[in-house]
Amino acid sequence: MKLLWGFSALVLCFCRASASTAPNIMADPTEVTNQTSAVLSCNLTASSLPIKGSHWLHNGKVLTDSKTTSDNPYTTLRLDKISPSSGGKYECVFLTEPVVQRTIEVKTTPHVAAYKHSEHGNENDKALMVCVSHGYPLPTNWNWFKLGADGSQVAITNGTGDKYEIKSTPNKTSLAIHDLSIAEDMGDYACSGTSDLGTATDKIHLRVRSRLAALWPFLGIVAEVIILVTIIFIYEKRRKPDEVNDDDDSGSAPLKSNAATNHKDKNVRQRNSN
Repeated sequence: MKLLWGFSALVLCFCRASASTAPNIMADPTEVTNQTSAVLSCNLTASSLPIKGSHWLHNGKVLTDSKTTSDNPYTTLRLDKISPSSGGKYECVFLTEPVVQRTIEVKTTPHVAAYKHSEHGNENDKALMVCVSHGYPLPTNWNWFKLGADGSQVAITNGTGDKYEIKSTPNKTSLAIHDLSIAEDMGDYACSGTSDLGTATDKIHLRVRSRLAALWPFLGIVAEVIILVTIIFIYEKRRKPDEVNDDDDSGSAPLKSNAATNHKDKNVRQRNSN
């Protein structure tokens, strides 16, 4: 029994010693929220592990410029301009055995942008409008609105008959409108994404064309062909009488020439007979 107690005490002391020498990374700041710039730093303390280098990750991807082979237990990363696309999870990584790392979250307000700011569809067909979001954290709630000419907003929800269909993920939302109507569906729409740090919105203009609109290019080509054929026909019609007159003139000239030749021959014979 004494032997068992002694072994337990030895294991407990070993665990305490390991915990006291376990690597620890002090991050400063621990989180960045809605700032325009920041300097991230990590300090590896209480570690006897040899350091072969360090680097930073952004959303799981290595930032090449941050790579170093230095054994310095202190590393920094400067963010001169924080935008929605530069928000996310940053990790400082020290190349030890095993590798140790610490995460710093850089949070920004959401940024919502329409995939296309102008969409079109044919009457009685389907139109699809898409909005995407950048930033961290991503929106947790998406909304669609139909905008009136007076600035009013009418919320669009799923299940409004078979007319509207909304599909959303954290970084994207789409609105499908079925059986398009020129009178009811043409106009401006807004997509809105909301996260813990705020709300962002963007607009899309929807044009609805008549089903006959696709025929206008064809009718235009047909009209051009008809006009061209008419011009050629009129030109040929007017050119033919001129050609006939030219042929008559060229036919009378040889007659005059032959008559003159015969008259000269007659005069020569008369002189010879005299």
